[in-house]
Amino acid sequence: MTDLLRKPVKLALVQLASGADKTHNLAHAREKVLSAASKGANIIVLPECFNSPYGCDYFPSYAETLLPTPPTKEQSPSFHALSAMAAEAKAYLVGGSIPELDTETKKYYNTSLTFSPEGKLLATHRKVHLFDIDIPGKITFKESEVLSPGNQVTIVDLPEYGKIAVAICYDIRFPELAMIAARKGCFALIYPGAFNTTTGPLHWKLQGQARAMDNQVYVALCSPARHMSASYHAWGHSLVCDPMAAVMVEAEEAEETVFADLENTKIVDTRKGIPIYGQRRFDVYPDVSS
Repeated sequence: MTDLLRKPVKLALVQLASGADKTHNLAHAREKVLSAASKGANIIVLPECFNSPYGCDYFPSYAETLLPTPPTKEQSPSFHALSAMAAEAKAYLVGGSIPELDTETKKYYNTSLTFSPEGKLLATHRKVHLFDIDIPGKITFKESEVLSPGNQVTIVDLPEYGKIAVAICYDIRFPELAMIAARKGCFALIYPGAFNTTTGPLHWKLQGQARAMDNQVYVALCSPARHMSASYHAWGHSLVCDPMAAVMVEAEEAEETVFADLENTKIVDTRKGIPIYGQRRFDVYPDVSS
C-alpha cells in the first residue's frame, strides 16, 4: 500500500470565539493560529464562519467577493488575512469558512479557503449540502433561504504529507462525499462545522466517528466556541478521530485549541486488521468514487 500520509503531522483545531466585529475576529484568529504554530502544528484549522456571526441574517452583510482570484484586500480582507496568517505561521491553514458573494451570479456561498505555508491559495470549497432542518420544538434553520450550494468534492494536495479533503459542517452527514475523498487517497477528512446545542449532542461526535470508521482515515471537526448570548449556539467539542474511530482529542465548549499527532502506521494497521478496502462488492453495489 502506498503511504497515504508520507510523514507524521501535527494537526491543530482552533475552537475560536467570534463576534460581530470582523476586524477583531481576523486579528483574534491570527493570534490563535500563530500560537498553534508555535506549539508545532503543521496543519491548522479554523471553524465555520470564523470571521462573522453564524446565521442567515448575517451572511449577506459579511459576505466577501473571492472571484476573480486573488481578490483585492477591499473585496476580501479575510482572504488576505488568511494568506498572511499561513505564511507567518509557516503552516497549512484550512481557513474555516467565510460567507462569499459571487458578484456575477449574485449568489451567496459558505466557502472554505485552504492556504499553503507560503500563503498561496491551494483550494476553495463551497459547502455542498446546505443546512436545512426542522426539528419541532427544537430548531428550524434553512441556509437555502440565502445560500447556494457548491458542486464539488474538494481534495487538497499537501506535497510533504499527502492529500486531505475539506468539507463544511452539514456535508459530514453525507457519507458519499467522504467515501469519494477517502478512495481517492486522502489521509484525513477535515470539516469546519458549527453544529448546535440540539444536533451537537445527538450526532457531532457520532458523525466524526462514523466517517472515520467507514473510511479508515483521520477525521477532524472544528467548531466555533459556544457563545450563549449569540443568536446561534454552537456545540463546540472540536475533535479528531483516528482511523479506528477512536476520539484522540476533544475540546470542551469554550475557546480552546486542541492538537493531534497523525501517523501513517495507524491507517496501515487499521486497514490490515479490518481489510474492508479489499472486501467491497462493487458487483453488488456501485462505487461512488468511480
